[in-house]
Amino acid sequence: MPSVPAQSGPAQPGPAQPGPAQPGPARAPDGSPSPQGGFGAPLNTSPAPGAAPRRTAWAEGVDRLRAAATTEPGRLRIIGAVLALLVVAFGAVTAWQMTERSAAADNVLHRSEPLSASAADIYRSLADANTAASSGFLAGGQETQATRERYEGDIRTAAAKLITAANSSEAGSASAKTISQLNELLPEYKGLIERARANNRQGYPLGGAYLRYANDTMQHEMLPRAAQLYQRENQRLNADYADAKPYPWAAIALGLLALAALALAQRRNYRRTNRVLNQGMAAATAASLVVLLWLTVGHTLARSGLDASYDHGVRSLNVLHDAQIASLKARGNENLTLVSRGAETKTLADGKTTVDLYDYNFDQDMKALTQGLALAAGLANDSSGEKPVQAATANMKVWKQRHALARKADNDGEYQVALDRVIGSADKKPTGECFDGVDTNLRLALDHEQAEFQRSASDGLGAMTGLPAGAAVLGVLAAAGAVLGIGRRLSEYR
Repeated sequence: MPSVPAQSGPAQPGPAQPGPAQPGPARAPDGSPSPQGGFGAPLNTSPAPGAAPRRTAWAEGVDRLRAAATTEPGRLRIIGAVLALLVVAFGAVTAWQMTERSAAADNVLHRSEPLSASAADIYRSLADANTAASSGFLAGGQETQATRERYEGDIRTAAAKLITAANSSEAGSASAKTISQLNELLPEYKGLIERARANNRQGYPLGGAYLRYANDTMQHEMLPRAAQLYQRENQRLNADYADAKPYPWAAIALGLLALAALALAQRRNYRRTNRVLNQGMAAATAASLVVLLWLTVGHTLARSGLDASYDHGVRSLNVLHDAQIASLKARGNENLTLVSRGAETKTLADGKTTVDLYDYNFDQDMKALTQGLALAAGLANDSSGEKPVQAATANMKVWKQRHALARKADNDGEYQVALDRVIGSADKKPTGECFDGVDTNLRLALDHEQAEFQRSASDGLGAMTGLPAGAAVLGVLAAAGAVLGIGRRLSEYR
């Protein structure tokens, strides 16, 4: 029988059919959403039990790099990056180390050694002024214009050199303090000398006391401070030498490593392609080799020049400065022996023997002068340097002989004879002639050694000229060559 069509219309109510429960917002007893769920509840971000933890970006990057390294293009990219990094690092380290050494060598030539020489000039000028003052005092009313001008010139030189040293010293440093003290003592010393000269011209014995007091101020306060300044400037000079001379081992090591890496990369390229030459990597190798050779040869020549400037310049200058200072102090003590006439004595180590203080100091200064001239003769490396030292040595020997005669006359009570043998005219054969000969020849030797220093130090600095900038430029070119060489190989896989 025919089926009855289903009646359309609204569903008839009936018993509820079971079905899945629909989630709804959890609420607290007061009707507000529960913090355990619903709107605004914190999301549970913990991984589901058994799920793999999410990997970090670094780990994923390492995996991608490892996957790329399994292919030839990936390996080539890694090789190119390593080569570029090595040659750039080589160029950068070379530029850095040679910039430091070049700056130190420039300081040696244009700053440290000139300041050391200025400090030595301060000491020499002060000692020479003291010697000239005592010579003028002995002459009394017959003080020569040359002696007076020598004293005034030494004082002006010392003052000018102190200004130069003050401008180059750091504020608050030990050198600045020493310079300030010398600037305070210099006018005090000049005042004592003028009082000594004024009293001496009037025939007052007080003039000798003022001169001895001025000499004590010079010997015990001014010259020791000038010596300290000289030593500090020498220490600065030695520090600049120490910074300029060491070999740049870090740059050399990086250069060798870069060349080795380039050689291995080209060997690998040859074995895989049978191509002998990769132009990019060959250019990188050539540029790196040029930098390494330039670095090694240039610094070796610079070091040789700096060594020569120290051995045949600075060392000789130091010895000659010491010898000149010893001669000046000896001359001053020789004069003061006649000024004091036994007023100042010294008891020797045996506790029994008493000698004239200034004559004893003269003997010690002459021993120092003898040793200094012997050292200077040994350091002289050519005839131009040997001749003035030999002449000074000959003058010193005659000086000792004439001094012995002057001391004999003074001890025999012949004061005027002794005075003539020390500051008299040429026909009296005075010791002053010998002192002038020693001083003049030492100045000639100092000028020669200063020229030797300038020449050798300039050669040393010149050997490093352009090396920092050249190394940086060639390092960049070598890196570009390595990248281009690898890029050419990569283009074969496209």
